[in-house]
Amino acid sequence: MTVCQSARCPNIYDCFSRRRCTFLLLGPFCTRRCAFCAVEKANDGFRQPDKEEISRMVRAIGALGIREAVVTSVTRDDLVDGGAAHFAEAIRHLRDFDAEITVEVLVPDFLGNEDSIKKVIFAEPDVFSHNVETVPRLYDKVRPRADYKRSIEVLRAAKGLREGVVVKSGLMVGLGETREEIYRVMEDLKSAGCDAITIGQYLKPDKDCLDVEEFLEPENFERFAQKAKDMGFKKYSCGPFVRSSYEEGVCRN
Repeated sequence: MTVCQSARCPNIYDCFSRRRCTFLLLGPFCTRRCAFCAVEKANDGFRQPDKEEISRMVRAIGALGIREAVVTSVTRDDLVDGGAAHFAEAIRHLRDFDAEITVEVLVPDFLGNEDSIKKVIFAEPDVFSHNVETVPRLYDKVRPRADYKRSIEVLRAAKGLREGVVVKSGLMVGLGETREEIYRVMEDLKSAGCDAITIGQYLKPDKDCLDVEEFLEPENFERFAQKAKDMGFKKYSCGPFVRSSYEEGVCRN
């Protein structure tokens, strides 16, 4: 299935029309309970990775004429490597199918396991993405089973493992953070070696998710973009409907 559908992304039809799509691997259920996300959660009953889902993804990419594939997953803390080998296999299958397709992976934090990060990086995706999602102060409320410093270190490790890979992260705004906190996160991401950043407005995807604390005016996103440019990010996309897998997050300079 595509995360475009399950996460109720506002850009779904725009990306589909541009032959860009985000595929969700490792099943439909997540082991974590992030309060901003509409993907289904579960505590047990997880199955081992389905090898056939990679083949189904490749067939769908061929049938749809996809030219930019984003491969992501639910978080699978129940797996020893967090699903890293499955990501690596998906990248290799896509390369074998069509070497010209741009491959971006949007990965969980793998509990900080560097061997898992290596598995993904050494499969040679074009873009390695991992989202910090929000500012450190709000992690207990927004991402209670995640760790901000761990996410930063995942990005730093990825950047140091292979020359040429684009490292990317994204965050949402409107959850109660201050502008100063947003700028500090941007500084942390740049220091970790991030080449690309996305900043978008949080929109409540489901009745059980967190409420929006603030709807930011468009000029705020213009300031974020200018800040990203001034800080030296090579690629950036900032706007109310920007999501981490949105096309402009990879392609805008």
